[in-house]
Amino acid sequence: MNAPLVLGAGPAGCAAAIRLGKAGVAATLIDRDEKVGDALCGGFMSWRTARSLASLDLDLSDLGAHRVENLRLFARDTMAQTKLPAPAFGLSRKAFDTALRERAIAAGAQLHFDHARRIAPGVVEGERHEWKYSSLFMASGKHDVRGERRPRDGKDLALGLRLRLPSSTDLDDLVGDAIELHLFEGGYAGIVLQEDRSANICLAVRKSSLRESGGNPRDLLTHLADRHPHFAARLGRPDDAVPIDTIAAVPYGWIARETVPGLFRLGDQAAVIPSLAGEGMSIAVASGMAAADAWIDGGANAAPAYQRDFAVRARKPIGVAGLIWRIAETGTGARSMAALARHFAPTAELAMRWSRMAA
Repeated sequence: MNAPLVLGAGPAGCAAAIRLGKAGVAATLIDRDEKVGDALCGGFMSWRTARSLASLDLDLSDLGAHRVENLRLFARDTMAQTKLPAPAFGLSRKAFDTALRERAIAAGAQLHFDHARRIAPGVVEGERHEWKYSSLFMASGKHDVRGERRPRDGKDLALGLRLRLPSSTDLDDLVGDAIELHLFEGGYAGIVLQEDRSANICLAVRKSSLRESGGNPRDLLTHLADRHPHFAARLGRPDDAVPIDTIAAVPYGWIARETVPGLFRLGDQAAVIPSLAGEGMSIAVASGMAAADAWIDGGANAAPAYQRDFAVRARKPIGVAGLIWRIAETGTGARSMAALARHFAPTAELAMRWSRMAA
């Protein structure tokens, strides 16, 4: 039985390769980027992610990840804080993905670099090579490949933005050991410190919000800061040299419920959770491990059952996160959520637990 071809050497693909390697299967990993970058999505690793990684012999503390103990929620002038159910971590995707690649190679995976242009039955057409497969693990993250694109339904899809601010005493004092969620009309921002004490700021907003700001991400950030003082205090006045990364038309809430024999969808190609839940990395790692286990047990023909089973696991956390987002992106809903969390902390803890992947 030929080892799987894994398209994407991010968290999902590497988790699958490591799991396969533990069973003596040397996967072939294909990635478009030879140099590990700092991917737009991620940066917050929940306690659920940490537990999954421990089963792959990866300890986030050993990577120098910043320990996160609290959730802090902002809606205009209202603030609520509660303890996380268990410690979480802030870690850049560059550090995280580098460690995963190294672990996958140590487990026997062969890593190659190519840009996949199209997927057809039994072959991935790259710019440098045609990669034949009997089993394909589709782990290309939020980037689709022609031939296996996800649907983009809806009139006002989400836009993802990310910037990373250098470490400072002010950010240490303001953010500290918390993951912060700043709720806006039409979106939200998550802020967490990472291993070098820099601040990772990720936003998910409706594309209409960007259009209303003239189509310029920096003008959108300025507009949000003008209306939300707590967000403005963290953002400050970022230098024009600080890059703002963007990704358009993110299909939050989408779940792959069906597939064909030989095609295993992993990570964001399996399920896309609104990032305010902080569970994207957990879904990536969990799907990689589950796909590898399914393939080890049943080979290429195990793909449809794996996809159905994983869709069932993903349905609850993605449904809960989607509901929270729909409430939070209205001004009244955001203030009500913050006030409820402030005066009745167990509601926030329940929301955090219900938006986690089941083991």
